[in-house]
Amino acid sequence: MAHVNLTLFDLPRINGEANRIAPVDLPVHDWYRFVLSFPPHLVREYMKKFGLNDQSLVLDPFCGTGTTIVECKKNGIPAIGIEALPMPHFASMVKTDWEIDAGNLRHHAERIAEKTAANLLENGVHDEPAKNSSDHNGLRVLPSESQRLLLKNSISPLPLHKTLVLLDAIRSDSETKFRNHELLALAKALVTTIGNLRFGPEVGLGTIKQDAPVIGSWLKNVQKMAQDLGMVSRHLIKTPVEIHQGDSRNVHLILRSKGVDGVFTSPPYPNEKDYTRTTRLEMVLLGFVRNISELRSLKKKLVRSNTRSVYKEDQDGEWVSGHREIQRIATEIERRRIEQGKTSGFERLYHRVAVLYFGGMAQHLASLRSVLIPGAFLGYVVGDQASYLRVMIRTGQLIAEIAESLGYKVESIDLFRTRLATATGEQLREEIVVLRWPG
Repeated sequence: MAHVNLTLFDLPRINGEANRIAPVDLPVHDWYRFVLSFPPHLVREYMKKFGLNDQSLVLDPFCGTGTTIVECKKNGIPAIGIEALPMPHFASMVKTDWEIDAGNLRHHAERIAEKTAANLLENGVHDEPAKNSSDHNGLRVLPSESQRLLLKNSISPLPLHKTLVLLDAIRSDSETKFRNHELLALAKALVTTIGNLRFGPEVGLGTIKQDAPVIGSWLKNVQKMAQDLGMVSRHLIKTPVEIHQGDSRNVHLILRSKGVDGVFTSPPYPNEKDYTRTTRLEMVLLGFVRNISELRSLKKKLVRSNTRSVYKEDQDGEWVSGHREIQRIATEIERRRIEQGKTSGFERLYHRVAVLYFGGMAQHLASLRSVLIPGAFLGYVVGDQASYLRVMIRTGQLIAEIAESLGYKVESIDLFRTRLATATGEQLREEIVVLRWPG
């Protein structure tokens, strides 16, 4: 096993600038991104470290909102992304589509904005909150099955009505080539200015706004997209990018016989975080999921990192049945649960999640081997976990051990930054596990 590498980053960066996105990196990346996404500069550093260039092929098998894929395209490196959830998958697709005309996008959005404002006024609704009274009848609502998927009060009735009217205007317009960019601009507006959510880092309720500008917030985002597209280097537009929606435990079925030169990704952590909740508001409003059955189907395509996505038939744990430390962690979690008298359904699943998570990651790493070229480098950004009844889980170290058992060479475990565990007050490590596939 390789020694932990603490020399890659200067100490002042570990908790300060390490995860901060620089203003120069905001174009395209900031169209829509997770609050905890790793920064573009990290991708650049590891692409250089791995010796990747325009003749290489990079894979991000947990691509989220596309940080790795966008940064590769910005640097002329062909890339492939895989993402199971529809909202981040959609975001990654749009953020790597630079072939539409910036000026025409801006003009089209302005026309949609005018049409939406006129439609709103038919019901006496203005986009500017100051012009609206507190009493409105006949506001549009979501179907009851869709509404039940949302965190209560995540969006107030009047902004919801405006959003649904804007969505109709976007979708009913005959000119479709700008539609995806306009929908992504709305998705960003929903979680930044229209809705009532806060991210810190868990999703929850912030200030409940009775009204909020919808058309103005959306149009501002579209205009920023157009500005960024105008800055894109023409020669980079044709850099090939593929984005697949699928389960990264089955990479070999998605990519078949691709020759991947490098991997850079951040899989889920075993942290009881339900990643479907992070994008729930925009995922429901844009129609990617409409009811509990569809949501359950999505969850089954994810590596099991939380108790809300565990099912009786799950068998990923078999992949790590012989790993002593993972089995010890699961046993200790269950022992503490019993000792503390915790009996809820979720609490009874804590120990199982720990095993299923690492089993899913083992299945992923095994599946990945068939698409890697000999000598391919891999970087996995992962974090320690300590909230399962305060049982420490050294995620990076355990993933490195699993990878080594599957034939990978562990090059290093690089400290990215530390973060404070809210449950214990401990400093937890976020690391980049660097692997090499010998072939």
